[in-house]
Amino acid sequence: MDLIKHTYAQRIREEALRLGFSDIGFAEVEHLKSDEAHLKSWLDQAHHAGMGYMANHFDKRVNPALLVDGAKTVVSVLMNYYPKTGQTDPSAPKIARYAYGKDYHFVIKEKLQILFDFIKKTIYPELDGRFFTDSAPVLDRAWAKKSGLGWIGKNTNLIHKKLGSFVFIGELIINLELPAGEPVKDACGGCKRCLEACPTGALKAPYQLDANKCTSYLTIEHKGDIPEEFSGKLENWVFGCDICQEVCPWNWKARPTQEDAFQPNPDLLSLSYDNWFQLDEETYRETFRKSAVKRAKYAGLKRNLEFLQKTIDDRSDNE
Repeated sequence: MDLIKHTYAQRIREEALRLGFSDIGFAEVEHLKSDEAHLKSWLDQAHHAGMGYMANHFDKRVNPALLVDGAKTVVSVLMNYYPKTGQTDPSAPKIARYAYGKDYHFVIKEKLQILFDFIKKTIYPELDGRFFTDSAPVLDRAWAKKSGLGWIGKNTNLIHKKLGSFVFIGELIINLELPAGEPVKDACGGCKRCLEACPTGALKAPYQLDANKCTSYLTIEHKGDIPEEFSGKLENWVFGCDICQEVCPWNWKARPTQEDAFQPNPDLLSLSYDNWFQLDEETYRETFRKSAVKRAKYAGLKRNLEFLQKTIDDRSDNE
């Protein structure tokens, strides 16, 4: 039976890689008790900021058996999104690299559907389950770690030894039992580059992120005005932030993605400083038509630009 399970896992791995996933791992469904305690502490300290949905479906979030009936295995997949090129104007407001190409939700879900259908049609006709990518109460980093795909770094990102942390995570939660992977050891060592580089102090301690201070949260999820205490601290980021990943040694040799859908939109990368601050709604809709940047909506992006502009104006007045 174990040989059959390993054969199944190998066939699933081969198909996942053929579809363009960068790596895949398997973990036995269970109640994540240690992660439950960590999540509860994070929520109790209100470090989830305005993301109230993080407190919803708490029991399901820490136990996928409650999310998917008959679940036996969490299949975690990674997909590298690191771009070959970056924004051309060094003075232009910056966006996180994950939003350079097509919105990952659509890309990964389509591939997960194909992988799910492959398993059902060619391996296990009785297959049942669900698939997700950042779209359900699932602790995706915890499951990727448990399956042996990496460790959770001090910046709270999953870090893969070969891919680094510029990866998207998706999962299949299915009723097929597969051999579980072996977790890898934390390899951050004594490094504190991410904590020291965070301009807003969001990384208050190793493995502890306060979203209330996180530039990514403030420029994407946060509703209302950006608090004045962050004036001059956003380092010109208008959508998201990559600082804690840029300084991580595990990303210094990051390989560019081979996925066509994640190739940078040249119109987006070529936006100049002036283009950004003169951005109208029509240009916004066309430039970010298939991008995750639309998550912030036009009004949110304009709010961020106005906040950055105010910082620039204040600096000019003080010179």
